[in-house]
Amino acid sequence: MLSAGSRPGWYAAVIQLAGGVLVALGLGARTAAFVGSGSMAFAYFDVHQRTGLLPMQNGGEAAVFFCWTLLLLVFTGPGVLAADRLPLFRGAARESTRPQREQHLGVPA
Repeated sequence: MLSAGSRPGWYAAVIQLAGGVLVALGLGARTAAFVGSGSMAFAYFDVHQRTGLLPMQNGGEAAVFFCWTLLLLVFTGPGVLAADRLPLFRGAARESTRPQREQHLGVPA
């Protein structure tokens, strides 16, 4: 059992839990996926690679799968059902600059 604050396992567990929740909800998903991908890469190279080179030899299939899947989410984004797309989470600055941008382009508001 890990005691709170023990390195690096405790921090990795917190990163993976918080990152997983954020990615599932779609709140800051790209940033959370990037940090989670790095955490899974560290887990693979630090823990699994000691016993073998390939994931099938060292039991690191899940770590490699989650690392690459989270890295894919960094580039593709969370999708249309993400909570970031809800009006509640949109910034007021985005909506206030929209009419100015349309007027600048000569498009009537």
